[in-house]
Amino acid sequence: MKSLLASCAIAFSTYSKIPMPQVEWNEENMRHTLAFFPLVGAAVGLAFWGVDALCGLLQVGTLLRAALRTAVPIAVTGGIHLDGYCDTIDALASHASRERKLEILKDSSAGAFAVIWCGVWFVLTFALMAELESVTTLAACFVLSRTASASAVEQLPPARPNSGMGAALKARSKSPQWVLVVYLCLYAGALPWLNQAAGLAAGAAAAVCFLCYKSMALRQFGGFTGDLAGWFLQVTELVMLAAIVVTERVCAIWF
Repeated sequence: MKSLLASCAIAFSTYSKIPMPQVEWNEENMRHTLAFFPLVGAAVGLAFWGVDALCGLLQVGTLLRAALRTAVPIAVTGGIHLDGYCDTIDALASHASRERKLEILKDSSAGAFAVIWCGVWFVLTFALMAELESVTTLAACFVLSRTASASAVEQLPPARPNSGMGAALKARSKSPQWVLVVYLCLYAGALPWLNQAAGLAAGAAAAVCFLCYKSMALRQFGGFTGDLAGWFLQVTELVMLAAIVVTERVCAIWF
């Protein structure tokens, strides 16, 4: 039980700004870190849903509401995944060798392409958030995206086997795949209480992103890194958001 609590604290302290007690980063304490990663998504989803509900009570306007919807997940996570997204954009835009791409990932500075595509990500997310109706469905998707991300870490080799937080996490985390399957089952079981069509569309979008990410990571980098995992999470959540909004519009027109 002590190692489970320590793994949970490490997961939340690494991937969120939620205050956690300090624990030692050793193999025993990190054993189940990936198993708790989707729970960080549950915290993000709860904060997202709660802020949106408060906006409804206060009758906040559409633009401010969309801005808060966009900002809350980043505020809870501290932007750690968005940082990985920017680094990966720079690496992919370089069209350099695999070794050079990995060097770019380690560079803390943001290049022009990172700034440009980060802006594109914010514009698209803000616009889609302004159109979103199925808030609870998207809140559940924060768990789904992290379940897919953790599964990718389990399935892909580390691009830098001897360095990086991702490699250290993979080497020490021994959580079985069935734990992640449980999260997928919980998401599927929650669909009757969500917008079912939108939830299914988001799940399909996440599956497509997962397959494309695995192929890209192996082809371009030889495996995963923490930055690539952040890129995957941000892209997947944007695609799921788009899938939900499009499904809402299609259902409104045809049904």
